[in-house]
Amino acid sequence: MDFDGTAAVFKALGDVHRLQALHFLATADPGCCSTGQGVCTCDVQERLGLSQPTTSHHMKILVDAGLVTSEKRGRWTYYTLSAQGLHLARTAVTALLAAVPQPQKEAV
Repeated sequence: MDFDGTAAVFKALGDVHRLQALHFLATADPGCCSTGQGVCTCDVQERLGLSQPTTSHHMKILVDAGLVTSEKRGRWTYYTLSAQGLHLARTAVTALLAAVPQPQKEAV
């Protein structure tokens, strides 16, 4: 297991605003930014109700963790979900769940 990468993913997931941003990226109308290719910073900012610098900070953490990809177009940045970080989180949780002892049935 990549402990450093997994810790970065879970650290990124450990904030309510970043979870809200991920949920928004997952559920946003594809045409919300007129391009249909990613969600614009302005829409993420509006949804989260945060200032532009704070929104950018949260999105940078998600990008650095590999949960989100970003593409700069003109003065705006567009974000999309990345399967890489989400897969890393799922793999870690699945491995831990597999190690949970199963309750044993009592002998009759």
